[in-house]
Amino acid sequence: MTDGGERPAPGEPRAAAGDDGPASDAAAAVRDALVDRLARYDRLLEIGVGRRTDVAGALAAAGKDVTAMDVHERQVPEGVAFVREDVVAASRRPDPGPAAGVDAVYALNLPAELQAPTATLARRVGADCLFTTLGFEEPAVPVRRESVGDETLYVAER
Repeated sequence: MTDGGERPAPGEPRAAAGDDGPASDAAAAVRDALVDRLARYDRLLEIGVGRRTDVAGALAAAGKDVTAMDVHERQVPEGVAFVREDVVAASRRPDPGPAAGVDAVYALNLPAELQAPTATLARRVGADCLFTTLGFEEPAVPVRRESVGDETLYVAER
């Protein structure tokens, strides 16, 4: 429930950047900052898009070539291609599949167990690998940290 505006009613959890629910001003600012940072790339692959499609949608709306990948079938915004694929399997195959030709592979709230396969896939195609974590986990791969709004964006070492 909301109080009639964009913000949840008192006591209700606020949505994180990219969630489908009502977002706080801070979450929207983080989303916008992530989009601004990722917009320097022309072709992007989002790993594990889930139901948080607003970053991919905003990038596509800005004229970027965006493909969203997830192990489950997902609805994505207009202008975003979708492929049902497992990043672990994709990182092990000789054919890079949807990662072929991308400039950046990115993920939001990427769990530790998927960080190495995501970074491996990005390295194989010569793309940058950028991600945020679940918040309570440290990165499981060597990274450089960037502040993007109130979020920490991790850039995996090549």
